[in-house]
Amino acid sequence: MHLVIRTGDFKRAIEKLPAHIRKLCDEQLLILGSNWRDSRLHIKKLREFDGAYSFRITRNYRGQFYFDVHDNIIVFDADHRKDSYRKRRR
Repeated sequence: MHLVIRTGDFKRAIEKLPAHIRKLCDEQLLILGSNWRDSRLHIKKLREFDGAYSFRITRNYRGQFYFDVHDNIIVFDADHRKDSYRKRRR
């Protein structure tokens, strides 16, 4: 079991998403905290940001996270998949 910490950036990003996506994100975060390797999350390692991963909220929305030195999960972004990875390349 991992502690899931939501950053301020994540909280601001999630507020911009539709209500039903926010609800699904909360459900996925529960899964992430209990088993980050759960196949329902479709975890992918990010090439653009060393040590970071993405997880599926829905087919079109992704969240991004990394592990801190205490093995906590730090969730730092959520967005539509077409925009999610593009931000990291800037």
